[in-house]
Amino acid sequence: MIKWFLLQLVFAFVLGTGQADPSQHHCNPTKAEATCQECINLGPGCAWCKALNFTKAGEPNSARCDSVKILRKRDCKEVDIINPSNVANVKMDRPLGGSGDTVIQIKPQKVQLVLRRGNPQKIEVTFKRAEGYPVDLYYLMDLSYSMKDDLEKVKKLGGQLLEALKSVTKSIKIGFGSFVDKTVLPFVNTHKEKMKNPCPDKDEACQPPFDFRHVLNLTNDANTFSAEVGKQSISGNLDPPEAGLDAMMQAAVCGDVIGWRNVTRLLVYTSDDGFHFAGDGKLGAILTPNDGKCHLNAGGFYEDNTKYDYPSIAELASKLAENNIQPIFAVTSKIMPIYQELSKMIPKSAVGELKEDSSNVVQLIKDAYNNLSSTVILKHSTLPDGVRISYISHCADGITENDKKGTCSNVRINEEIRFTVTITAEKCLTKAESFEIRPLGFTENLEIILQTECDCKCDDKSDMSAHCNNKGKVKCGICSCTKDRIGKFCECDPHKRSTQELDAACRRDNTSATCSNQGDCVCGTCICHTNPLKKIYGTYCECDDQNCERNLGKLCAGHGKCDCGTCRCNQGYDGTACECETADEQCQQNKASEICSGRGKCRCNQCVCKSGYQPPYCKECPGCPSPCPTYVHCIECLGFSTGPYQKNCTESCRNIKHTQVEKLTEQNTCKEKDSKNCWMIFLMKEEDGVSQYNVMIQKQTECPVPPNIIAIVSGGVAGVLLIGLAILLIWKLVTELYDRKEYRKFEKEKSKAKWNDADNPLFKKATTTVYNPNFNED
Repeated sequence: MIKWFLLQLVFAFVLGTGQADPSQHHCNPTKAEATCQECINLGPGCAWCKALNFTKAGEPNSARCDSVKILRKRDCKEVDIINPSNVANVKMDRPLGGSGDTVIQIKPQKVQLVLRRGNPQKIEVTFKRAEGYPVDLYYLMDLSYSMKDDLEKVKKLGGQLLEALKSVTKSIKIGFGSFVDKTVLPFVNTHKEKMKNPCPDKDEACQPPFDFRHVLNLTNDANTFSAEVGKQSISGNLDPPEAGLDAMMQAAVCGDVIGWRNVTRLLVYTSDDGFHFAGDGKLGAILTPNDGKCHLNAGGFYEDNTKYDYPSIAELASKLAENNIQPIFAVTSKIMPIYQELSKMIPKSAVGELKEDSSNVVQLIKDAYNNLSSTVILKHSTLPDGVRISYISHCADGITENDKKGTCSNVRINEEIRFTVTITAEKCLTKAESFEIRPLGFTENLEIILQTECDCKCDDKSDMSAHCNNKGKVKCGICSCTKDRIGKFCECDPHKRSTQELDAACRRDNTSATCSNQGDCVCGTCICHTNPLKKIYGTYCECDDQNCERNLGKLCAGHGKCDCGTCRCNQGYDGTACECETADEQCQQNKASEICSGRGKCRCNQCVCKSGYQPPYCKECPGCPSPCPTYVHCIECLGFSTGPYQKNCTESCRNIKHTQVEKLTEQNTCKEKDSKNCWMIFLMKEEDGVSQYNVMIQKQTECPVPPNIIAIVSGGVAGVLLIGLAILLIWKLVTELYDRKEYRKFEKEKSKAKWNDADNPLFKKATTTVYNPNFNED
């Protein structure tokens, strides 16, 4: 048993059909004249019978579409059933294993699929982590001034790095690049002297600031690495964040320059500070978004760094995944939280704590590589529109399902793991499409070439068929007529009547369906479909004997027949569903009265009254308006021979019977004015029937006494005069009192004045006196 299981793992590639159970799929084309193509595209459970005489007279072509199980029951032979299934062909399936640069870790490598719409296809994919898989490592270092001590340590790392990784793989190459920041304010000091030497100490040897520089192509020579890195010197910038994402983007997309091989690719990123990302370039007036392309010049410098903004994290993650590069962030403890969050957004990345002098970088890289290699993540590239994919991961620690990726952790060297990949085409593709499924961080992949099968292959003959009156060809059991013939069997000549006329003759009106979707229009005449459950009939197949009201679960209560939606009741039964016996005792107030007072119909021995009238006998109408104002002219002409209807009173008021009485004392009497403005008093009682009244009219009208105009006018004039006189007297009194008050006040003020009769109260002495010194009074 164990040997068999191991054999299965070695040659694992099982193609599942994913065929749905057809008996569980309901096939119902929306059009009566459905085609085979429309049928199979309803879903994987739908099949088509192409047998010539499969449909009966009046049956639509849609009857050919059903599940395989039902078609077999209807005696459709197996050779006549069109039911396309998925096809999977393995184009490349090289065995796992190998050595050196020819290691194969995933199988199969190429599969061609032809899928039916909606029918899932399962593929078993096997991955085996190989021992000694080749590795390319690119060391990307921050050369801002704060990394001065670290650079001295890295200059001595070449041999140590190669020796450490050779314990994992024999094929190892290492390269080197560095970064600082964009060479514009406010990222670096653009003063002429600072652009030559950005370090604080002018006497210290510093190289000019730069964004990213590729220093050393990938090589397996430790001495070359140490020599080239040893030539590097520190640089500097102004703000703490660096151009790390810029450098990673160029290292990822400039594969031809750097020399990446088709092997495991590691990018070791060392820094002691954060990073700039998309949008920060606006601070330096850099507005053009990063284009994700290589811009290295002959000297290895990123020469367009002042033209393009920093990349976004999502854009960088996409480019890293696209180029199978796994980043390892070796950063100091103070900024580890920042890079741990960054790592969550970049698949297949790791973060390690770097000592202040980078002394532990070798062990850190080795540990990170082992962690990355032991986690296998299977993902797909961009899928064609309408294609869906899901994964089942069969790992040592259990089975998991995911719609986006397959993942297994702690995978040991030479351990095989399986993934069940399910691919479903949810719509028909216009052409062959392809996409890749690959383990992240590895350059190997499984290529999927996908097509959809949305057409029927019925192997029809190309010549005219007698089945179609030699006026058409048979396509999947249906006649495809020539241009001059129409009809199910090409039996109609459209020149006698146009196709539109024939079609219109099978419609009740412009908005209805042809033959009510329950028949075939044959040369302008509806031939109704046969149905074992109901009889379909009518000029336009609009009627059947089942679409009627039911009572207690019985059609027409079992007391009638259904005729085109209406119950025709047997004698002695009534009601919309023939649910009542014919009787009307409860619909009459007495034997002499009319049924439902003539204002309704008796249904099931109960009155169904006209609007406003109330059961049980439809006599009262609480919501109806009073008839008194309506018939006021009839009352006047019948009772007093006056008014507008005087000349034709009998003709206009034939629905009213009247009698005259001396005095009316009953309640609910009507009181309306006649043409002479006198009050008429009368009582109206409605008889059985509609608008039939018996009226009693009081003989004498009540006319109002006319007013005394002379008295009203004289009294009014006198009143106005008296009011005016009173107002005048009051005004005179108030004025007199005011004048007297002011006079007394004047007399009082006058008595207080004490003037000398010789003095003029208006005279005042001069305020200035002038003396002439030469004048002598003597």
